[in-house]
Amino acid sequence: MPSSVQQKKPFPPGIHGPAVTFFKEDERQEIDWETQERHLEFMVKSGLHGIVIGGSSGENSSLSAAERSQLVKLTRKIAEKNGRPDLTITQGCMAGCTRDVIDQTKAAHEAGADYVLVLVPAIFHWAQNADSIHEFFVEIADNSPLPVMIYNCPVIVGGIDLNSDQMEKLATHPNISGVKMTCANVGKMGRVAAQFTPEQYTIMAGSSDLLVSALIAGAVGCITGVANLFPKILVEIYNLYQDGKLAEAIELQKKLTKPEWGISHENINGLKWIIVKELGYPEGSEHSRRPFPKFTNVEKRQAMADSIKPIRSIEAALKPQL
Repeated sequence: MPSSVQQKKPFPPGIHGPAVTFFKEDERQEIDWETQERHLEFMVKSGLHGIVIGGSSGENSSLSAAERSQLVKLTRKIAEKNGRPDLTITQGCMAGCTRDVIDQTKAAHEAGADYVLVLVPAIFHWAQNADSIHEFFVEIADNSPLPVMIYNCPVIVGGIDLNSDQMEKLATHPNISGVKMTCANVGKMGRVAAQFTPEQYTIMAGSSDLLVSALIAGAVGCITGVANLFPKILVEIYNLYQDGKLAEAIELQKKLTKPEWGISHENINGLKWIIVKELGYPEGSEHSRRPFPKFTNVEKRQAMADSIKPIRSIEAALKPQL
């Protein structure tokens, strides 16, 4: 473990938004920096407790090392400009091998990130086993200059899903801060939370529709793509729960479940389309880097737009809680 890592650094509780990445509609699909800056400022000013750069929602696998670093630096610059210099910035790390993931953690540190969110390499997912997965995260944590958050997301790593025993074993590493559980397994959250305090091992939910359930089970917050569009509602649910207003938190949570489903099950291109539509970004900036297909189905677009109508006014009426 690097000498710079003296003791475990718990991941900050609350709502963290994994920012999407916007691209120009040109031959090389370069990053649309103007739109990117507008969106990052929207997220910073919304009251989110942190921002994730280059997560799965940010299309990490399509970003170059230089682009990831530039995005982190831009986010810090915007946070400082808006009076939030200490805003938590996490960089997503994913690659085809351990060596390259380690390099990403070092680049994230140099760019000014606070944590890294790490996916297990899964191109050869059928060959992975419990031992190789454990050894991967230990080697990353041993060599990363930043605290590591495990990203458990079976749907994007060929079905690899760490169980509670694996997580408990990894939780003892001094440079592994916790886990983002996009496996949506509340029972698993509870089993792990029963063994550790949040300071020893931080559990974050991976979708907004189970935020309250996750908090009850022992999670301390959520990292969700829906925070790109409804950050204030998510922060309000979190705050209501923290204030002991469970019934109110549940009622607001219920209002978010259908929009979460409408957004999340249409993938990143659908998420980006509704963000561009609702926030008034340039047409064409919603497309993911090829070969990810465009979100052009008229019926699906309408269904997504209809799903968020009930909560648009709620989001608009809330004030950022900075």
